[in-house]
Amino acid sequence: MTRMMALAAAVVLACAAPAWAYEEIAVSDGGIISGKVTIAGSKPTTKGFNLITFPDPVYCGRISTGTGWRILDEFSVSPDGGLKDVVVFLSDAQRGKPFVFAPPTIEARDCKFLPFVTVVKDRSDVVVMNMDPVMHDIQAYETSRLGPRVLFNTPLPMNPHHRRNVSADSHEHLAGEPMTQQIHMTKGRRIFVMQCGFHAYMESWGMAIDNPYYAVTGKDGTFSIPDVPPGEYTLVAWHPQVQTMQQRKIVVTAKGAVTAAFEFKTPTGRRSAHEIVENPHYGMEALGKTVDIRPTMELQKP
Repeated sequence: MTRMMALAAAVVLACAAPAWAYEEIAVSDGGIISGKVTIAGSKPTTKGFNLITFPDPVYCGRISTGTGWRILDEFSVSPDGGLKDVVVFLSDAQRGKPFVFAPPTIEARDCKFLPFVTVVKDRSDVVVMNMDPVMHDIQAYETSRLGPRVLFNTPLPMNPHHRRNVSADSHEHLAGEPMTQQIHMTKGRRIFVMQCGFHAYMESWGMAIDNPYYAVTGKDGTFSIPDVPPGEYTLVAWHPQVQTMQQRKIVVTAKGAVTAAFEFKTPTGRRSAHEIVENPHYGMEALGKTVDIRPTMELQKP
């Protein structure tokens, strides 16, 4: 994951946060920017984590391959190639509609962080809530040219009323005490990433925005950014697991409509040390006891 964060840092430098302050104005003749983000090529190899090497294999294994592996599927692609979870934003919008930012809430649910991709804001809060009957450990970073920098690291307790003995069939979601942290990014940095220190397959990524002109693509890869004042802008598209960031110049006219399309190429080669390797000497029996890991919630396919 450290390598991926370093790569993400490298590609985001061209879109470092500006020095100017955003100015709120009344927008009566704004235009709209819409479009679609796609990915070309076959779906990248997914990351695989052997559950017996992490805590809570029975509960977290309710979503697994049936052979003791948990998959982190970082790419959600529609049948026509639409790419979900891409943040599309104007990197140089200096003035426009009111910038009302609601701190994001990231849930730990079924040993996943949801949403996988969100937006954050420097000097603003992020709220993390545990919905699982197991503990998690929050490790949050920003990226830089020198590598990741820790933003905060704190336990994420479960609700004390959760049942302690949880079988593979149980499905209990009780909200724990919300954990609220304020993000303090190094000047010019934009990428936020959070991982569970107990369960490495739990990740959530965020792009720090400084104006209200952004969108996160849906399941079909589409996006829409309304109420944009007339002018020339730089439109940027970012997905945390693609090693390039795309940007282009666009011109918005009064009450006009701009269509923009982005296409990423599928990452190739070995992307991570975490890959599924079937080894008869390193299976669930390696613990010296029987571990009943059953995918009762979702059977994942590599």
